[in-house]
Amino acid sequence: MKRIDAHQHFWRRDRGDYGWLQPHLTPIYRDYLPADLAPQIAAAGVDATIAVQAAPTVAETRYLLGLARENAFIAGVVGWVDFAAADAADVIASLASDDKLVGLRPMIQDIADPEWMLLPDLAPAFEAMIDHGLVFDALVLPKHLPNLRELVARYPDLTMVLDHGAKPPIAAGDIGAWQREIRELASASGIVCKLSGLVTEAGSADPAVLADAVNHLLDCFGPRRLLWGSDWPVCELVCSYADWDRASTALLARLPPAERALIQFENARKTYGI
Repeated sequence: MKRIDAHQHFWRRDRGDYGWLQPHLTPIYRDYLPADLAPQIAAAGVDATIAVQAAPTVAETRYLLGLARENAFIAGVVGWVDFAAADAADVIASLASDDKLVGLRPMIQDIADPEWMLLPDLAPAFEAMIDHGLVFDALVLPKHLPNLRELVARYPDLTMVLDHGAKPPIAAGDIGAWQREIRELASASGIVCKLSGLVTEAGSADPAVLADAVNHLLDCFGPRRLLWGSDWPVCELVCSYADWDRASTALLARLPPAERALIQFENARKTYGI
């Protein structure tokens, strides 16, 4: 079975634009480069990846595009642009001239204003994404889901992906409110969702701990609207690439092979135009 890892990161600390990456994040406070990932995806049988931005700078996006040109397994890059900048549309057009750019991701989870994504000043950026066939990755928290529903309705021609299932509060032990908002979002739109990042929210790679959240995502989005991703190396705060691969394999084991293939390959290929 072919596989695509629809969500992984690289970083090199001396670049200096990863403000969130601080020494207290001991397990991942080091450089992570393609040579570190290549043996892990080979062991997991993953054929290609989507490299996703980890810094809010255009410079990092160009850095990732350079890595994609040098490493054939990086099938696409989800980058970053200042959506509120007056020249956002021009910057998007410039970046989109590189066919390895498949999407953009503002770091909404870190923006203080929960209404930010709905600001009128962002319209030129969203419209430029549509014009250039780019995917919008929504890095949001559960509190953002009502606004994300409105955003999806506002831009029906923009392909949108929900990162990490909107980060359900699994470790807190109460995902009821998240479940309700996810169901509303999935039923009101055609947005697709990444099956990724859940081990970080749970603090565990135990399938029994993750099962309620994963089963809810399967129930709401179905196998045709889920994309498998590792969130490597962030996952290493909790577990290895191989640990998450084993856990997700167990969690999806009840599905027939054709449905697992959709989640692990075809949906990412189609969504990102790989």
